[in-house]
Amino acid sequence: MIETQKIRNFFPAIRAGRIISNNAASTQVPIQLLELLNKLVVQYDNVHRGQSKFSILTTELFEASYDTIAQFINAPSRKSIVLYRNATEAINSVMYSLMTEFREGDNIVTTFMEHNSNYVPWYGLCKEILPKFGIKVECRLAKFDKETGELDLNQLKSLVDKKTKIVCCSGASNFLGTKNPIKEIREIANTSGYIQPSGEKKSYLLVDGAQMVPNFLTDVKDLDVDFLVWSFHKMLAPFGVGALYAKEELLSNIRPFLYGGDMIAEGEVSPDKVGYNKLPWKFTAGTPNILGTILSAQAVRLIMDFSLNPGKFVYFMTDKKLELSDVKRAMEKVENHERILIDEALKILKGIPSLKIYGPDTAGKRTALVAFTCENKDPFKIAQDLSIMNVESRAGCHCATLAHHYYGLNPAASCRLSFYIYNNIKDVKIACSCVKKCVYSVQPKEKKNLLSYLRKSFKK
Repeated sequence: MIETQKIRNFFPAIRAGRIISNNAASTQVPIQLLELLNKLVVQYDNVHRGQSKFSILTTELFEASYDTIAQFINAPSRKSIVLYRNATEAINSVMYSLMTEFREGDNIVTTFMEHNSNYVPWYGLCKEILPKFGIKVECRLAKFDKETGELDLNQLKSLVDKKTKIVCCSGASNFLGTKNPIKEIREIANTSGYIQPSGEKKSYLLVDGAQMVPNFLTDVKDLDVDFLVWSFHKMLAPFGVGALYAKEELLSNIRPFLYGGDMIAEGEVSPDKVGYNKLPWKFTAGTPNILGTILSAQAVRLIMDFSLNPGKFVYFMTDKKLELSDVKRAMEKVENHERILIDEALKILKGIPSLKIYGPDTAGKRTALVAFTCENKDPFKIAQDLSIMNVESRAGCHCATLAHHYYGLNPAASCRLSFYIYNNIKDVKIACSCVKKCVYSVQPKEKKNLLSYLRKSFKK
């Protein structure tokens, strides 16, 4: 396991006594990034827009961040990385960039286990946007096994044909925890026979890696994905930065999502022609989230340090290259740590007869999250009672609305616990024992008023 005793003190939220068990929504920010933010705020400037020493320094840090991000997923270079506000915007950017390539009778294949961000954009394209131009495109949904939580690959394969422009799936489900077999899905997409504008005969593959990249090794060369998206607020960084990886040849040929300053080549704007900037800046219109980008890359470096060198800083705020072998070791430790945590959670929760647990039965087949419902208990009431007991969870459909309807849940909701690298076995035992109390109707004490709690914390 990761030596959590050496890193937990770096997280103010943990020091405050919170049981952080809603990490699939967002993780906590370590003190190193908060201190770095304070240092950067007083000495940074805009990027690509100045000749001062502060502008040059900020630009160097900003551009180097793209290198770190590329190395972490084994992308060939920064030219394959585009940064947006979040993974949702990244998926929308792919949808808009490919929009004009769709032909009458094409189809898109996605799944019933998707986050809304990887279904609703494609639904909107098929049902609302393309019909306005007289183009009919079908959105097809692959099923999953309700007992195991695993995708039905045979059924998915039957949906993919020579009219399938793109296959879209999650790397890991944020409701079921299921780790999907991306290589097998890649093989299915490769055999479709769809003719892309480049002449390639295959369907594109887009993977929603929001629950994948932070939790286990994601090697884009090995997986051979065309597009991969994820968000950094699920891997120790603050909110506001999401990433798109795309093969360089695709980014070179598709239209930008946003147009404006900095995405055009210097001086190449005329009444008759506009020249785009080189990659990846072709897709960076307007002033980007500069500090968020730098902090996101440093969060990646902290994950390397926390997993391989807890208490030491070999990668954080250095220009040390992230070698694939080291990333593999780091993410294997992260995955193993999470496997131990979720195994403990499953053991405890399976001992509660009235609970229905969703997703794979074994820890090795899922990420460190577990969603459940309880007979005659509202998931929202369980989550509220857990909050009173200082345990953080999430109730609702977790934006996986299709999957909840697929189970026929009414309301379309479950309660979810999720853990990350700073959690330990004690956290899991406390969280799950509190679930047991909620189920057996142990009335928790009244919770504190949040505003008065915040006021007191600021006075300290």
